[in-house]
Amino acid sequence: MRTYELLSSGRLCYATSLGAQICGDSLDLLAELPAESVDLFMTSPPFPLLRKKAYGNEDQESYVAWLTRFVKLARDALKPTGSLVIDIGGAYQRGLPVRSLHQFRALLAFVDDLDYRLAEEFYWHNTAKLPSPIEWVNKRKIRAKDSVNTVWWLSKSDFPKADVSRVRVPYSKSMKRLLENPGKYYQPALRDSEHDIGKAFGTDNGGALPSNLLSFANSQSNDSYLRSIKELGRRGHPARYPLKLPTFFIEMLTDPGDMVVDFFSGSNSTGWAAETLDRRWLSFEQDPEYCALSSVRFLDNESMESRKLKVEQIESGEALMLQ
Repeated sequence: MRTYELLSSGRLCYATSLGAQICGDSLDLLAELPAESVDLFMTSPPFPLLRKKAYGNEDQESYVAWLTRFVKLARDALKPTGSLVIDIGGAYQRGLPVRSLHQFRALLAFVDDLDYRLAEEFYWHNTAKLPSPIEWVNKRKIRAKDSVNTVWWLSKSDFPKADVSRVRVPYSKSMKRLLENPGKYYQPALRDSEHDIGKAFGTDNGGALPSNLLSFANSQSNDSYLRSIKELGRRGHPARYPLKLPTFFIEMLTDPGDMVVDFFSGSNSTGWAAETLDRRWLSFEQDPEYCALSSVRFLDNESMESRKLKVEQIESGEALMLQ
């Protein structure tokens, strides 16, 4: 039996051979997941922004308590070697050029109250983000542009499954020159710290190990999801993270066949990334329109008429098997 067949609280919108999109309340769905069945929770909850959004963001005062309910249930379903990666953007306090501390209060609640470990903090730099907030950046010019989200990598144990060598990044030009001729560009020497790195510089490992600053533009105006949404004359989910973000963590923290779950799936970037990487996946989203429209990610090889028909079928209550 597939995992989604064990869930009775939500409605199956569509499924593939690897995963399923479920429409329903994530609190109910998380509670139904089998204990220790998930290798990675990868998600981005609605942020507590001051201006209400169509996707239902929480206010700042109640945000931490609201989010902790989901994260507690996720811990129960997480394998001992599993991870929770959660992308949380920052915000300002109402009417003031002073930052909210919601993402840090949430982290402390996860660690102190729910017994998660902070494996590592990451920062996603959105290189294409427009200047905001308008009042403090554009008008008064008393604050810098806010373009970095905190991404907490949390785990259930001290040693979650991870392999950073899977997510190497391209070498710099200078490093490429050094690898071509190590003796010309670098002479091994013992540093003041007595750390000898001479031999390491002569080895080509296929790329450099990444840092915890991830620079991905979120300007996917021409990706297949947005192209399909535009051709359908519909409005897609307004708060998507780039596919590179879930791809990075799925590759680093899971193996093919592992289970990846997103309990705020939105446009289902996580599900699509997991599908392309041969991981099993489940995506939970309470908005039926967003659920139906996310199916276009899995219909890129079909005609626009076929995509339109299948979106309408899902919206009417049918559960489709895709691919």
